[in-house]
Amino acid sequence: MPTMELTRDGDVHVLTLTNGAEENRFTEDVVHEYEAALDTLEAYQGNTALVVTSSDPKFWSNGINLQWITTKAPDYFPGFGRMLDKLFMRFALLNMPTVGCLTGHTYAGGALLAATFDFRFMRSDRGFFCYPEVDIHIPFTPIMHQVLDLLPDRLALTELLLTGRRITGIEAQAKQIVMAAYPADELIGKTMEMARMLAQKDRQIYTTIKHNMRQALVNSQKNWQD
Repeated sequence: MPTMELTRDGDVHVLTLTNGAEENRFTEDVVHEYEAALDTLEAYQGNTALVVTSSDPKFWSNGINLQWITTKAPDYFPGFGRMLDKLFMRFALLNMPTVGCLTGHTYAGGALLAATFDFRFMRSDRGFFCYPEVDIHIPFTPIMHQVLDLLPDRLALTELLLTGRRITGIEAQAKQIVMAAYPADELIGKTMEMARMLAQKDRQIYTTIKHNMRQALVNSQKNWQD
């Protein structure tokens, strides 16, 4: 069963995560669905922007499906980690503006995915943002650290990574993790307003500027492909 849906709203592409019953968590099949959506987006001709949201009011994404991955043999983990690294790099360097609409809990791998976006908005009235890896005994890969370094407030990032503390949308705004936090009934409208403005930018110039800002990830992606 599909776990996401890619649609268009005028000039804006909207990727809606639809597997809220499983907290929109990552499995290998889910990663392949993301990859297929990215293939479509990368091939699209013309100016556009991407919004990534969730149909679930409680969960945006809770990261890796731990119940699923514990059924795998130990030698599976490194390969799956590389799949996630590749996915995060593709989102971080996607050739269009990207905006996250964090409708609910955004944890672990979900919060890593959110860090790849150019801009993020979050609910102010419900939901937490959290990197719990220090408490669930899962270290970040070097690529994941490069993604995390995209977040602007170094002190806030150090606190979140080393304490595993969860923060609300209001706190996330104060720590510059998100641009703004809004009540649920305003969130998608404000996100789409930003995305529609960004969709008018020259896509090639926007991508060039973004890649120059994210040169470490560009180099990592080149090394990966080599």
